[in-house]
Amino acid sequence: MITPRPSTQRGHFDFGWLDTFHSFSFGDYHDPDHMGFSVLRVINEDTVAPAQGFPDHPHRDMEIITVVLSGALRHKDSSGGGGVIRPGDVQRMSAGRGVFHSEFNDSPDQPVHLLQIWIRPQSRNVEPRYGQTHFPERERRDALRLVISPDGRDGSLPIHQDALIFASLLTAGKAVRHEFAPGRKGWIQIARGAADANGQLLRAGDGAAIHGERSLDIAAAEDTEFLLFDLP
Repeated sequence: MITPRPSTQRGHFDFGWLDTFHSFSFGDYHDPDHMGFSVLRVINEDTVAPAQGFPDHPHRDMEIITVVLSGALRHKDSSGGGGVIRPGDVQRMSAGRGVFHSEFNDSPDQPVHLLQIWIRPQSRNVEPRYGQTHFPERERRDALRLVISPDGRDGSLPIHQDALIFASLLTAGKAVRHEFAPGRKGWIQIARGAADANGQLLRAGDGAAIHGERSLDIAAAEDTEFLLFDLP
């Protein structure tokens, strides 16, 4: 079963410096029917104005993943992690027993467009850690490139949860397939473009929960960028 989460039904706030959409309840947006999916707790699509951002604030016991779609985002945290995240980069911060971090648009004149994802960890009070890896376009083009896993396989970033995230840049007319192990669930999030997922057309900003499907066929109706989650 494919259960869409249309872009137009997400929570939305425009604060001027931040234009943000929430697929699940977050901050001032509360929707008891959309509190997350499996261990996936947050998918926020943010556009941050030039030279603006989030000052130091705390997190704990959450796996936080950031994917920049355009522009550049500067990150700094109390674990010693830091750097500028650009398209093709994936950043992982395991907040563990507690961390402070800040994120600012690194450009004085261009917005930064990003997805921030929170996944509930299997273990609490772990040592905070930070990681960032670049995944070249050639590895994501017309393929499912593993970028997050529990064990760091294939050059992915490890998290404290039995969850996989794949990134893809799918050319119009191309298709990819993902096989789910028995009992696993999925979520797909379309960042740009439009694609058919097992007969369900999804457009930019749309997501969909995947239950009881042994495989997922994703065919691009136009050039499409998306993330696919394989979840317990």
